[in-house]
Amino acid sequence: MSFDVLEPGMLALVQDAGRYGYQHMGVTTGGPMDEFAFFWANRLLNNDLNAPQIEITFGRFSLKANHDACIAITGGDLGAKINDRVIAPWRTHHISKGDRLDFSAPVSGLRAYLAVSGGFRPAIKLGSCATVAREGLGGLDGKGAKLAKGDKLEFDQNAPFVEALLPEPEIPDYHQHLRLGLIPGYQYQSFPSVQRMKFFSCEYEISQNIDRMGYRLKGDAIHSDLDGIVSEGIAYGAIQVPKDGQPIVLMKDRQTIGGYPKIGCLSALDAGLLSQRGPGSSVSFYLSDVAEAEGRRMLFNQRLKTGAPGVSTT
Repeated sequence: MSFDVLEPGMLALVQDAGRYGYQHMGVTTGGPMDEFAFFWANRLLNNDLNAPQIEITFGRFSLKANHDACIAITGGDLGAKINDRVIAPWRTHHISKGDRLDFSAPVSGLRAYLAVSGGFRPAIKLGSCATVAREGLGGLDGKGAKLAKGDKLEFDQNAPFVEALLPEPEIPDYHQHLRLGLIPGYQYQSFPSVQRMKFFSCEYEISQNIDRMGYRLKGDAIHSDLDGIVSEGIAYGAIQVPKDGQPIVLMKDRQTIGGYPKIGCLSALDAGLLSQRGPGSSVSFYLSDVAEAEGRRMLFNQRLKTGAPGVSTT
């Protein structure tokens, strides 16, 4: 059972939840930029939450179905259509043999997630299929390539179609102003109080320099009293501040070590919201803590587990 890739678009990648346990060897985690959207796509289909999906960035991606299948689309609205019929994200859809699935351009958000009942079947390297091109890992053949025209996406036998959707109040609004919680790190105190005040009062603009490694922001420059640091391990969502004072939020394909002071870190859920914004969007920060981030994650995990109030089926 399979789909054929007709048009690969700008960037379409095979992703699972990520490659963990190898950062000490210089291998980053990879995985979905927006975990909220990724996990809900699998949950809507009752897949294993780690089942491989396709992360589609900016659209222009097309598939042909070689077999009937049940799919789910979550994340950004990239103008998805089945045979020229517009379909909504954050729900399941039935697709028949011979149907064409197209993603055009972003209506809201930047990244959509395409899951299929049973999950796609790419190669597994170091316990994961997460695609990290820089490291030559993941993807269909395990060598880190993005999807290309002519690729065949095989998937496991799908279950009977069940209509499922995420209720409107649960769906993120990617047009809304983005305000993210900063969890202070141990270098937080190296930023003088005036610098911290600037950081929390400034509205930053997302620059043109964004990718799966990091998001560079533009706004009031902030500076640490530290003149660089010894390179050390970097967490997902860490906000490092180079000498120009412009913050960089480190994302899923970040390097595993770095030598810039870090004012703090975002939670994975907040970093996922950032990943759905493009250049020119604004973002601001407030002071958060580990307890708040853990509470939000526990609530999210509980909703995934129970489906209430997260999933409605009809």
